[in-house]
Amino acid sequence: MTQMGFYFDQTRCTGCYACAVACKDWHDIDAGPAKWLRVQTIEEGKFPDVFVAYLVSLCYQCADPPCIKACPADAISKRESDGIVVVDREQCMGNKQCNTLCLNACPWDTPQFGPEEDARMQKCDLCLERLEQGKQTICVEACPMYALDVGPLDELKARYGEVVEAEGFKYSERFKPSVIFKPKPRG
Repeated sequence: MTQMGFYFDQTRCTGCYACAVACKDWHDIDAGPAKWLRVQTIEEGKFPDVFVAYLVSLCYQCADPPCIKACPADAISKRESDGIVVVDREQCMGNKQCNTLCLNACPWDTPQFGPEEDARMQKCDLCLERLEQGKQTICVEACPMYALDVGPLDELKARYGEVVEAEGFKYSERFKPSVIFKPKPRG
């Protein structure tokens, strides 16, 4: 099985949110709390000694996704062909019935719920339909700084190295998120 993964160059990201806006627009996600891709600002220090970095958060397509085990409706699965974690929104019980167990199980708050009554889980699927058409994900295409990449994890490792932690992100050996970073150095 090929495991698809995500690369983020924290040294290039300027926090412009182009990736997040493109994601919401492409997937017709209503304005509100559901965000399949989030940009977190990390600020530390006091002028003139400040540190600022950004962290792009989405579904990291874990090798052992905790959301799958937490879902009481078996609405979340991992595709054998490429390791992408997908959700069957029809099978999802909704946030009122399951108390967002999948969201609570994910260390990165990946499962998302809209504001509607009994909202169904939704999340990044690495633009599955685009990948199947041989296209790149919408977040990668939208990034003006070329800070993102998506592809087979072994190819990403060969191209970018094997660093799995960055400012604001702690790797989980238990869940094994499929992510590679170029972290922003301090100083």
